[in-house]
Amino acid sequence: MDRRLTPANARAALTLLQGKVEAGRFTTGEAASLIAPVTDLLNQPEGTRDRQVLWGEAVTVIDRHKGWAFVQAAKDGYCGYLPETALGPLASPTHRVTAPATHLYDAPKVQARDLASLSLGSLVTVVEDGGKFARTPQGFIPAKHLRPLDQPLDDAAAVAELFIGTPYLWGGNSRFGLDCSGLVQAALTACGKACPGDSDLQQSVGTALADDAPVQRGDLLFWKGHVAMAVGPDRLIHANGHSMSVAYEGIADCIARVIAQEGRPVLARRRP
Repeated sequence: MDRRLTPANARAALTLLQGKVEAGRFTTGEAASLIAPVTDLLNQPEGTRDRQVLWGEAVTVIDRHKGWAFVQAAKDGYCGYLPETALGPLASPTHRVTAPATHLYDAPKVQARDLASLSLGSLVTVVEDGGKFARTPQGFIPAKHLRPLDQPLDDAAAVAELFIGTPYLWGGNSRFGLDCSGLVQAALTACGKACPGDSDLQQSVGTALADDAPVQRGDLLFWKGHVAMAVGPDRLIHANGHSMSVAYEGIADCIARVIAQEGRPVLARRRP
């Protein structure tokens, strides 16, 4: 089983795995939501970052031990460890942050004290709307930075372009740092399309394209360990270690550069 998607460790596992894995106990899990702006999802307590989860996203808590929680993210099924302090009760979000980043304020005015910085993709519960600021249980957010969950965006490439200049961060999922698969996941999720967390898993998204198929806006190009999104027939956008940022690059130039530097050809093309 893929460790990233298997809700089990040596101490506990979800009941759906009973008879399939060995664990100290089996549980139905505990529903919770993130109450920190961005939290690393680690491969083990005090370990390395696999991915990140954002404010308001739901997780199933499988195990708690010595201040750490082993969880499975509702967004993509990814499993890992995060600090218990990042978790709160399960929320019922109504809106998604669709600006590249925004602030949570303690009052509905631009001069108010900021309480937290939230990235595109964060989930919030709006309890009062109608003005320049939307009120949530935690504070106020500029209304123009939010969109109801039942009104997804319709241009994934345009969402990806909002992140231009964002610094590259391995395993990153926020405006504060992204990797290639984090960028693609953020763009597709904002458009209401389910998307796994890592580039190898994302090769199951949408439909496969022939090598000679004309490139359309939003198409995905995959190399071993990397994914990029087309913004036009000759240009792509990707979070990449070459520029250490989210940047545009010519498709032909990118393919030639990666082959020359790393010997990696394009492995697959998909249309979400």
